[in-house]
Amino acid sequence: MLVPLSWLREYVDWDLSTADLEEALTNSGLEVTGVETTGEWWDPEALRVGRVVGVHPHPDADRLVLVDVDDGSGASERVVTGAPNLFRFRGTGELPVLKVAFARAGATLVDAYSEERPRPRRKLKASKIRGVRSAGMVCSELELGLSEEHEGILLLPEDAPVGTPLTEYLRDEAVELDLTPDMARGLSMIGVAREVAALTGGRLKSLPDCSLPEPDASDPQMELAIEDPELCARYVAVAIDGVQVGPSPAWMQQRLAQAGVRAINNIVDITNYVMLEWGQPLHAFDLDLLRERNRNSAEELPCITVRTARPGEQMRTLDGQQRELTESMLLITDRAGPIAIAGVMGGAETEVSVDTRTILLESATFDGINNRRTSQALRLHSEASHRFTRGVPARMAEAAAGRATRLICEFTGGRVAGPAADLYVRRQDEPRICLTASEVNRQLGMQLDLDTIRKALHRLDIEAAVQDNLPDDIDGEGLFGLFRKVDEPVLVCTPPWFRLDLRIPADLTEEVARIVGYEDVGLTWMREQIPGHEPNHLLDSEERIRDLLSGIGLQEIVGYSYSSPEHHLRLSRHATGDREPEFVQLANPLSPQRSVMRRDLLVSALEHLVHNLRYEDRLAAFEIGLEFRPELGTAPFPAELRKLQFVLTGTREVGDFRQPAGEDTWDFYDLKGILELLFNRLNLDHRITWAAAQDHRYGPYCARIELDGESIGLAGELHPLVRSAWDLDGRRVVVGNVELPPLAAPSWQVKQMQAISPYPSVIEDMAFQMDMGITAQAVVQAIRQAGGELLTNVELFDLYAGEPLPPGTKSLAWRLTYQAVDHSLNDKEVARLRRRIARTVEHRTGAVLREG
Repeated sequence: MLVPLSWLREYVDWDLSTADLEEALTNSGLEVTGVETTGEWWDPEALRVGRVVGVHPHPDADRLVLVDVDDGSGASERVVTGAPNLFRFRGTGELPVLKVAFARAGATLVDAYSEERPRPRRKLKASKIRGVRSAGMVCSELELGLSEEHEGILLLPEDAPVGTPLTEYLRDEAVELDLTPDMARGLSMIGVAREVAALTGGRLKSLPDCSLPEPDASDPQMELAIEDPELCARYVAVAIDGVQVGPSPAWMQQRLAQAGVRAINNIVDITNYVMLEWGQPLHAFDLDLLRERNRNSAEELPCITVRTARPGEQMRTLDGQQRELTESMLLITDRAGPIAIAGVMGGAETEVSVDTRTILLESATFDGINNRRTSQALRLHSEASHRFTRGVPARMAEAAAGRATRLICEFTGGRVAGPAADLYVRRQDEPRICLTASEVNRQLGMQLDLDTIRKALHRLDIEAAVQDNLPDDIDGEGLFGLFRKVDEPVLVCTPPWFRLDLRIPADLTEEVARIVGYEDVGLTWMREQIPGHEPNHLLDSEERIRDLLSGIGLQEIVGYSYSSPEHHLRLSRHATGDREPEFVQLANPLSPQRSVMRRDLLVSALEHLVHNLRYEDRLAAFEIGLEFRPELGTAPFPAELRKLQFVLTGTREVGDFRQPAGEDTWDFYDLKGILELLFNRLNLDHRITWAAAQDHRYGPYCARIELDGESIGLAGELHPLVRSAWDLDGRRVVVGNVELPPLAAPSWQVKQMQAISPYPSVIEDMAFQMDMGITAQAVVQAIRQAGGELLTNVELFDLYAGEPLPPGTKSLAWRLTYQAVDHSLNDKEVARLRRRIARTVEHRTGAVLREG
């Protein structure tokens, strides 16, 4: 929000310098991110206010005119220009008062025709244009660096003194505010003026007359209807007849430019001007076009209805785009269909044009949450939606309508055609809030008395009356979190109607801090010892897991806890017999794609996979997060399951200029190896078993991970139908999901460093014959148990099934490494160790050592 200080001074005076005002605003929560100074680089000798004293046709160019300009030097100068807003005066003789920004040769101006950004500045030279010497230039806003407007020259107010250096006449400062959503009052000049008055101890000047003018007739001009009062609290409509659409006054164009708004025509400029002044968005419809659309109706008057969209409805907005509307979007309609997206953008079919003679002025109050959802869904952000999403008081609608109507009647020649229609279906509540000195001091660490608090609130137009007891008619929000000592006096506060953000005692405490000054908040020392650290084994485990997985080259996904039902159904749509999953619905979702809490981390992993594959053909990543399962919780709260999710796809290796990536892609055994390494580092590998499993999300490669016999997760390759639902056809995707709480250890076993044995190792192979149902892991556990400290490594290197083995059996072969730390092993020790391993394996698993 750009706030020109010259405009702001119309409503409030202050004695601070610009730097001090900037600091005061920032310290109070209205952060000033910069100060723009108009014309600080202008040459006062070469750029002056001039008056056009003649406009003549160019002898050799139909699109150029010769303009005589008096700049106060005693003689007029002739310049050649193609400004379209001077063409209509060509050869007309007597001219109206036309004041312009005149640049003599030697002036520095922005090069309007340069393609460089930012545009460079260049010195102006006298030159011949189509045979006629041009001694200077009449400037546009772009050439002066005021805006990007270059359609015509800048016309100054009629009272601009001729010959005055432009730096004196147009020089101004504008502060740029970066406002948080709770600072909606900073989106208007009057709102900022109220803040400046409160911060500096000043008072607001008399505000402009905002009463609606008397109509020319008593006959109504339209009908109004609001179908959902929750989405539209108030709708004010004024019919204005006899308007002449054209340029707005020069002073208004100048103010809009200083505030960063482009001038369009007097009707649109006035609605923008009032929006910037009061913070109330307005819109003007061509009433004659509305009447034309109503001709096929049996009713005489157009009916403006505020309702949500119907299935399949569309409309073309002012930007020329055809918009697909959903049933949650609030519309302004007539009997023929939509004419505007409420609080976002008007429709092209009822747009005000140069032919418009009668307008319908809209000033309404729309629900901020619905407005934000509509704006996001359509990817259509406007100054109106920016304000409605932050909250606009319903009482503002009438005042803004009155102010805009008076300006339109004054500057377009219009008159109010009939009584204003005002449908006020949901009244704005007037909260009362209780506050105590002990509550304020407890929150702020200050020592303020009740009178100081009352005076601080009074500067913000908050009525505050001292009472001995809590009023019986205040409860809920008005007392929320209030701390009060026994028999302590209470301030009963009524916020002004334009402060929708003040609801609870803490809101008022914040206002007191802003006015008194955050710099006066004292330092309070803790009276007790800082509490000791309570170990959190789950968090410790998560950090170790993150470090380990990142260290072996996996990337961590940090995603939303929200998703959509449709994305979850992609995992199970192909499965038969699965009941519809339950979701935790969000009351105020960020977008339709984030409307529920995710119940499966696999959804989040696939969302990120699809997104990242647009930029890179491989992904190896993990995510630690929560799954929300309503059916496992205690209503109304869902169960929150902490999980570890993996997703792998693409080539296993990352290539570079020296070593291209191989063709091998991630597979199930890669993920199994990653998990085995993880379990080993967590000292859980001896308690983990793997078993074949089936799940509708996984294909034929699917394994269940068990800890002490209890299932803690699944790992495998994504089911082909799930891949197809996510547009991942033809790509192997390996995924895994593991519960985190079972992996949390109460204490970590730090492995002691051991010196490398100086004695030789002995390597031998052992092959075991076993039933197909016996797992390699069970055999390895038996081998390790029997081998003890002398067995330093076990490596599976062969799997065989077939002749001469009996049907239903298989052979697995391991390469074993023996090594002692204090001597060389002899043949007897190795043979004894071999016999012990063979007996233990046979006893525990039934596998028999193959001889020969």
